[in-house]
Parts: sequence; structure tokens; C-alpha cells
Amino acid sequence: HSAMDRKRSCTLCGGAVMLLLLLLGHMINALEVPLDLPQPPTITHQSPKDYIIDPRENIIIHCEAKGKPHPSFTWTRNGIHFDVEKDSKVIMKPNSGTMVIDISGEKAEAYEGVYQCIARNEHGSALSNNIVIRQSRSPLWSKEKSEPITVQRGMSLVLQCRPPAGLPPPIIFWMDNNFQRLPQNSRVSQALNGDLYFSNVLMDDNRNDYICYARFPHTQTIQQKQPITVNVLDTGRLQDFPSGERAPTFMQPPGMHSTSMVLKGDTLQLECIADGLPTPDISWSKVNGDLPSGRFSFHSFQKTLKITEVTEADGGDYRCLAKNRLGSNHHNITVVVRAAPFWISAPQNLILAPKESGMLTCRADGNPKPKVTWSVNGIPIENSHKDPSRKIENGNIILSDVQTGSSAVYQCNASNEYGYLLGNAFVSVLAEPPRVLTPPNHVYSVITNSRALLDCASFGSPLPKITWFKDGQSVVDGDLYIIHKNNTLEINVAQPVNSGKYTCIASNSLGNKENHIYLEVKEPTRILRQLGYKVIQRNSMAVFECKVKHDPTLFPSMIWLKDNMELPDDSRFEVGSDSLTIHDVREDDEGNYTCIRNTTLDQDSASAMLTVVEQPDPPTDLELTDQREHSVQLTWTPGDENNSPIQLFLIQYEDSLHEPGVWVNMTEVSGTRTTAHLELSPYVYYFFRVLALNEVGLSEPSSPSRQYRTNPARELPYPSDVEVIGTSPDSMTITWRELTGLESNGPGLQYKVSWRQKDVDQQWTSLTLANVSLYVVTGTPTFMPYEVTVQAVNDYGPGPRPEVVLGYSGEDLPTVAPENVKVSVLNGTVAEVSWDAVPLSTVQGRLNGYKVSYWKMRSLHKQDPEPEKPQELIFHGNEMEGLLFGLHPYSQYTLYIRAFNGKGDGPTSSNQIFETPEGVPGPPADLKVQNLNLDSLVVKWAPPVEYNGHLTGYLLKYQPINTTDELGPLKELLLAANETSITLDNLKHSTRYKFYLNAKTIKGSGPTVTEEGITIMDEAMTSKQVDIATQGWFIGLMCAIALLILVLLIVCFIKRNKGGKYPVKEKEDAHQDPEIQPMKEDDGTFGEYSDTEDHKPLKGSRTPSNGTVKKDDSDDSLVDYGEGGDGQFNEDGSFIGQYSGKKEKDTAEGNESSEAPSPVNAMNSFV
Repeated sequence: HSAMDRKRSCTLCGGAVMLLLLLLGHMINALEVPLDLPQPPTITHQSPKDYIIDPRENIIIHCEAKGKPHPSFTWTRNGIHFDVEKDSKVIMKPNSGTMVIDISGEKAEAYEGVYQCIARNEHGSALSNNIVIRQSRSPLWSKEKSEPITVQRGMSLVLQCRPPAGLPPPIIFWMDNNFQRLPQNSRVSQALNGDLYFSNVLMDDNRNDYICYARFPHTQTIQQKQPITVNVLDTGRLQDFPSGERAPTFMQPPGMHSTSMVLKGDTLQLECIADGLPTPDISWSKVNGDLPSGRFSFHSFQKTLKITEVTEADGGDYRCLAKNRLGSNHHNITVVVRAAPFWISAPQNLILAPKESGMLTCRADGNPKPKVTWSVNGIPIENSHKDPSRKIENGNIILSDVQTGSSAVYQCNASNEYGYLLGNAFVSVLAEPPRVLTPPNHVYSVITNSRALLDCASFGSPLPKITWFKDGQSVVDGDLYIIHKNNTLEINVAQPVNSGKYTCIASNSLGNKENHIYLEVKEPTRILRQLGYKVIQRNSMAVFECKVKHDPTLFPSMIWLKDNMELPDDSRFEVGSDSLTIHDVREDDEGNYTCIRNTTLDQDSASAMLTVVEQPDPPTDLELTDQREHSVQLTWTPGDENNSPIQLFLIQYEDSLHEPGVWVNMTEVSGTRTTAHLELSPYVYYFFRVLALNEVGLSEPSSPSRQYRTNPARELPYPSDVEVIGTSPDSMTITWRELTGLESNGPGLQYKVSWRQKDVDQQWTSLTLANVSLYVVTGTPTFMPYEVTVQAVNDYGPGPRPEVVLGYSGEDLPTVAPENVKVSVLNGTVAEVSWDAVPLSTVQGRLNGYKVSYWKMRSLHKQDPEPEKPQELIFHGNEMEGLLFGLHPYSQYTLYIRAFNGKGDGPTSSNQIFETPEGVPGPPADLKVQNLNLDSLVVKWAPPVEYNGHLTGYLLKYQPINTTDELGPLKELLLAANETSITLDNLKHSTRYKFYLNAKTIKGSGPTVTEEGITIMDEAMTSKQVDIATQGWFIGLMCAIALLILVLLIVCFIKRNKGGKYPVKEKEDAHQDPEIQPMKEDDGTFGEYSDTEDHKPLKGSRTPSNGTVKKDDSDDSLVDYGEGGDGQFNEDGSFIGQYSGKKEKDTAEGNESSEAPSPVNAMNSFV
């Protein structure tokens, strides 16, 4: 866990720490001499001043130094030269002063002492601190016999530990025989010296295993003291004896005043332990001041005050106050702060050019004031050789007009009784031209609005002066730029405009040196949108997006944290390129999720809280209170709402007596309540349970409450839904809804069913039934009214008297058919029927109406194959007449009527036969019009399917239709009934006619049918326009013309070839027939004949429509060979089809159709 914490801290704070270290590195003005230049030694690493060693391991005393030439190393021990080479157990590492002492087989005490390392080369000597080597010690406890300690109850007690003195001092703790730490509190606690203090003793303190343990850290050994036995005497009531209640007095430190000394920078611990009964409370304060904020803390149950990093201001009087109900007491502790020497200004290396001057300072302070002394190369300055360029004033060494070769290492020692400081500083006399130590062309990258620090570390003697330039312009120390003492250039708030090339020039009397540095100011990394608060249902999926806007040259990484720790190692967590997806979310996924987008220069982060919601946990601790006859109070404890507030509680019950295992919703209460008043029914064995509802859903049910039984009661509800149904002519069925167990209100639930015939002086007949919801009464007369009651009864008596329900016994079929049936025919399709009602006494039930059945027997015009299926009309109630629609004219029908009730149909009446009169006929069938000759048409038809009477004839009408669909004059013809065709002569040829035909009876004309016909065209015109293309003479003529054109073309090419106008290539000699030469698509010429002058007339030319050919400069126009004929021929191999390059776009010259000419038009063009 701690490792993960460290990793997280490094992740979150690494950027800030690196920036701080970088800044500090820029600000420290430490003069470093390049190691390729001559310089005195400098100690770079050494062991601590106080070095406690483990006797089981080798002694390693570190001493490392640098210099040019590389220094050599020697050691002193207790102020005397330590000859390493004479001791086989001691070796020094190569090129190092680190000394390793092998103490195997030797006593470590032999090597204890004060060691000092001297690193020297030809330019001086540097000294390490005095390193005190001491062996760690863990001496055994002195054997002593521990006598039992007897103490009265209530008295104070101190159990002394007094461990042996170790190096370093041991850690003390108290335990029992079972290696369990003894419990400590404000009454019993361990003092700073390890003793165990009791402010007052209780009987529970009586034991024989108080054991003090001492753990020695270096050797990791633990020693124990002999167990101490404490016998506590109970001498009776405390107030009757000296060990009774008392005000506090101080056990440690004793008295009213004490003094404590602490060194500056150390930790101060003050303690006050008081006895008293009751146990006193301890409090602390500073006299004439406040406790130092942020640096003090209380320990050991307020008995110890700890102040860290002590300063001089922490000196003074501190007061501890012990208080119980009998009084208070205080103790003052005067704190005296002393100080080992500490640096105010440590000596610094000094680089001087010949004849320059300088000063070494050494300022230290302490309490008491430290004594400051100087040495040169390890020799006290007063004993060193005299140097006229050196003098001491006010503790400082002043050097003037130094010469080459006067380099040395100076040591400053500041000491008082509490310690010492030793500082080395060399003086190096050099003449060195400037050099820039910062790498050339270094690129610094920073984020917009952040601080930019550009280094120009340099060296030279004399010390170089640094000048800064940006893009050739001088940089001046001011608001925009800050130039530090170490010559670092700072831009406090960098902007993109500050990007560019910077130059620093180092100058001294020996020369100049410049260095180029580049600054890139980049866009900050920003997460585009905060992650937001997410509420997710359990087992669903949560997605956090972390899209970022950043500088295109930076590539941000992405780190996800949960509660500032690494994400769990779980495959459900899927990290995408810019998102985090959590699959199958669980409760332990709740927490704060942070996305960190890191670049090498900056970072941004965003966090979101994930809350996982689910159904509430079930309520618990169901209790029944306020128990009454018909009510009870139910209370419960809500379960965890699982991050979604509970909206309501649903209370269910189980009736284990009547419906075990069935839970029924009873009531709901608000989610803020934890009680419900429940109204109960008698004679129910209740179990209750509660469910909680939130936005996600219902919880699991709670565990059932204890059973709660209600007493039986006489009150019973009415059985509901009582009905009387006649099921057969001699019975009726009484039905009702059974009462539930919850409604029974007691044991022995039964139903008292009573009935009697209405309006008859008759007693009620009753029957008591159980566990049923119907009863069939038999032997009843047909369809008689009955009064019925159903009453609930239990062992405690009957329920309230129920209401009487009226019903009828079962029906039977009617026994009489309707009489006096009459039919009156109104027209060919409608007839009216009437009848007398049957007596109600013969209905034997409730009369529902009459059914009229009728059907067509036959047509009066012809014999039908078979009668039609009967049709049925129903007339409800007491109707005794009605109309029959949709009859066929001139037909014979049969009809009968019967009454019906709920049981069924009664007997039918006698059949009534009636006939319908004639009507108009149906439409003629299959009307057709046929061409006979140029001016005649034949009209044919078939008789109507439905004559509907005697046909008297047909009415034919016709009229012409012109080309605009306008109708001409109408002509009519009356035709005999036996005619089915007619020829119409003297009609206009090539004309369309429309015909209308009706069949007729004495009732009039039937529906009209129509048809159209066309007389044929004139034969001569048809032959002239159509047949020419198929005539033999025409085909022969076309072939002759084609042959003539071919001959002309051959002659043309022969003539041109002899005249030399056409440059013919040898490879084309084989192609003598010009018809097979390919045409170029771009100019319409034949093959590769490209004489443009001769071919211009041919290029894309078309013959004008008037038959003439337009002349130009060419004498070789092909039209000349065509005897002046039209140059346009049809598709059979004409001049145009074979030789024209492309169609003339200019319609003024060639205004001909793009379609191939018809044979008729071609013929006309020759005529």
C-alpha cells in the first residue's frame, strides 16, 4: 500500500518537484572549475561525523575528492598518521580515499577512534570532517532478583525498567508473558526513560508478568528484564483509607519546576506524569506565548509535548496542568535552547586571475558563540608560510595581487561545546579565456504562460561577463526579462512570441565566447471536458472520456487513477486511447476517477465521481406493535438504499391459513416512513414482509415477520355476482362468487342458498353448501320466475341477509308456428311479408323474434338447374312484418316463418309461394365489332344472361369518333329479339365508331354495353405507301445504283494515284479497295492519306437538301463522279454511310434528318 502511495505521489507531484529542482539549480551560484583545468582538491563525499558500526560487518569509511591532477589520499587516526599499507586488514579503493577495514577475526573496538581524510595534489590539500568510529553495543541486563511489589488499591506506582546503556540507546516497551503489549492509557503509561507509571492502581493491575523489553536497533537484538509481580491490596472503601481519592501531584518531573536543554534544530520532548484519583487530565501551555504552530504535537495520552525543529524562539517556560475533580496542580519547565555551530556564510571556492584580489569569508553562529579558526592545506594559518598577498581581517582572509602558483585549499573551523563545522574552499589562480559550459544549440521547451529559464553556465579567469541577445537584439534586465547572478535568463511568463534564437556571449580580458540557445513556447495540454458525475446501475457499463487538446509536437500519455491510486488489476477496466470503460460495474467500483494527461513539459487532470446504484437492500428487523383486534402497527429498518433514494415501501401479506405461499400486495407507504398501520381481516394467519422501491427497482423481500393471527368474527360480506341461469326446461343454475379466505372471517364457511317461485304462495326452499360456487335446482316448471338469495354463514353465525335476485327457470322450444302468413309483391325485386304473433304461452321462454326463410325456386322464363339456397331474415322482438329485398324479377319464390327463443327455433309455418313480375333485362353478352370492308362493320352479341321477362328486342346506337375524340351524330336501330348480329354498310372508311346496345322487355331497357370498331384504310393508298419497299423493281434499282457508285469510286482513286496528289505508302499497296481503308476519327480521312489540301472538300461534308453540291477549290470532289445525283443514299451501302467523316454541325449547309430515309422517301428523291 505504501509503495502505491509513493508511486502516486511521484506521478502527481513529479512535474512540480522537477521544476523546483531545476529552479534551485539555476539559482545556486556555485563556482565549478572544469576538470580539465588545474585545480586544488575538493571533497565530494565523506562518511558522517558520528559513525556507529555493526561489529558483524566490515568498516567502510568514505572519502572521495576531485581535482586536477587527481588527488592522492592519506588518513589520520586520533590526530596521528594512519599508515594503511602496514595494516593488512585495511585497504583503500583505487583512485579513492574510501577505506575498507576487514574486522573478521578482529575486535571492532581496536578500530574505534577519530579518523580524518586528507586529499592533496600539487595545488593544495583538502580535509574531511573528523569521523568518529564507534562500535554499536547491546550489553546484557544485569542479573537481579525482582521482589514482588505490594501496593494498595488507588495508590500510584512506578515500575522501573533501567535498561543497560547501549549504543545507540535501546527502544523500550512493556509486554506480558504472551508477548502481548500491556495496554496503556491516561492512567497507565510509559515514560520517556522507559519506566511504567500508574497514576492510581486498580485491582485489575494485579499480575505477575510485567516485563520490560529493550530492543537494540543496530544488532537487532531484544533483551528482557525479569518479570515484575504486582500485588494490589483491596483495603476496603477508598474514602476510609489514605489511598482514597486525592488531588493531582507530579510524579515526573517531581516538584513545581524543572529545566530542560535542547539544541537548535533538534526535537524537544517535555513530559509530565501525575498521580491522583480519579486519574488526572494533563494539558499544556507556554507561559507568555503560544505553542509553535504546526510543529507541536501531544503523545502518550497528553503527557508528552513534542516540538520539532526547535528554534531560539522556542526557549522559555512551559506549563503542564494536571486536573481532576478534587483539584489541580501545575509544573513549570524552563526550556533552554543551545546551538551547535551553523553556517551563516560558508567559505566558497575562489578563482582569481594573476594580480587580481579576492576575499574568503567564513561566518558561523551558535550558542555559545563558536570560535572560528583558519588553516591552509590542513596547517593552522599562523603556522603556515608567510604570504605577503594574504592577511586576516575580522575573521576574513583578504587576498591581493595574487600570483600564479599561489593556489591553496583553506579550511575554516567553527566550534563550540556542542559541535563543530569544517569548510574547505580553494583559491585557484588561473588565466583562462571564457568558455560556455552550457551545451551549444540547446533547445529549451516550455509551456505558454510558464517560466522559462535559459542557462549560460560559463567559466573563465578573470570571471567572464555575460551578455544576452535575442534574434540579434540585446536583452536588457527589466520587466520582461530577468538576468540572475549566475547569468541565467528568466522569462517569467513565456508567450509564443518569445520563441526563437537566443545568444549568450561570455567575455573577459582574454577573449569572447558565444553560445546559441533556442526557446520553443508550446501550447498547454488541456482536457477538453470535465469527466462529470456518473450514476451507473450495477452490472452496466461506465465510460469516462478524456479527450485532450495539446501542442502538435507533444504527445500526451494518459494515466487513470481510482481514489488517487492505480486502477485495480481487473480485465473489466478497459483503457482506450482517450477513454476508460468499466464493464459489468460493481459496488466496489465506486470512487473518484482521475484522468492525467502528461507530456514531457506539463500535464492536466480531470476527475469524476462514479456512483453505483442498484435496487435497495431489503428492509430488516420487522416488528409488530400496537396489536389490536383488527389492526396492527408494522415497523422495520430500511436496508441500504444503494445510492438511490427509496421512493416507497411495499407491504405484502401471506394468509398461511387459507392461501399458504401466496403473497398479496397490501399497501404502500412513503420511502421516508418506517412504520405502517395495517387494517386486518378476522380469522387470518398473517405473515408480513416489506419491499423497498427506488429508481432502479424493487428490492428483494424482507424476511417475514412473526405470524399474527386475528380472531374469527360473525361479520361476513355478501357473496357477490349472484345469477340465475336457466340451463334446461326443468332446471335452473344458481351461481355466485365464493368468498376468499380473507373474507371468511371465521371457520366453517358455508353458503345458504334459498329459492322460491315468484308470485306463488310458496315457502322458501333452502340448502347449505360449502366450497362451491353454484347449485343446480331441478324439477322446475319451464320458464318460470324465481326469487333467489345466497347468504354466507360461518361457525359464528350467518352473515347479513342478502338481497333477492330474480331469475327464470330453463326455457323450451316454442310449440306453435306463426299463422296468417301473407306475402305482397311490391315490384320485381321487393316483397312485403306479414304474420300473426304466436301466443306467449306457447313460446316457453323469452320470445327473441321471428326468422323468415325464403329462396328462389325457378325463373319463369326458363327452368333453373336447381333451387337457390334459402336466405334468412331475423326480425327481433314482437315485429310482425318486414320487407324482402334483392329478389330476382320474373321468378318463383317459397317462404316460411318460425318463432325462436333462447332455447331455439319453433315449428315452421306452411310454405308460401309467390312470383315476382317482369323487370328490365340484364346486359347483352359478348358484344363484338368486326371489319368487313372499307365502309362496313359487323356487330355481334349474345342474349342477356338474365332475361327478367320476355325480350321485346334490342336497341343499337352508334356514332363516329373523330381524331380529337369528339363524338359525331348518333344513330339508333331497333332490332328484333331473335337477332344477335347486324351488318352496317355505307360507313366512312378509316373511321372509328362507338356502339351502344341494350336489351328490352315490356318493363323497359336494361343496362347498356359499349364497344368500338374501325373501318379499314383505302387499298390504293395503302399499296402506294407500304408495298413499294417490297417491290422487285425497287430492289433492282437500288442494287444498280450501288454498283455504279462503286465503279465511280474506283475510277476516282486510279485517277488521283496517277496524278501524284495522294502520297501512298508501300505498306498500303495491298489495300487497293478504298472501301476497306480505316477512317481516322479526328478528321474523317481514309487510313493515312493525309493530303489536307485535296481532302478539305471531303472533310465532314454533307450534300445540301436541294441536290446540289457546293463547289470549292478542289476539282476532285466525289460528287463530280456521281452525275450530279443526290449524294445521300440509304443504309444499303450508300455514299454517305461509307465515306462521310462526321455529321455537319452547321444545319444551314446540311439540313437533313439524322434518321435513315424510308424507302418511299428515297424513291421520291429519284423521281
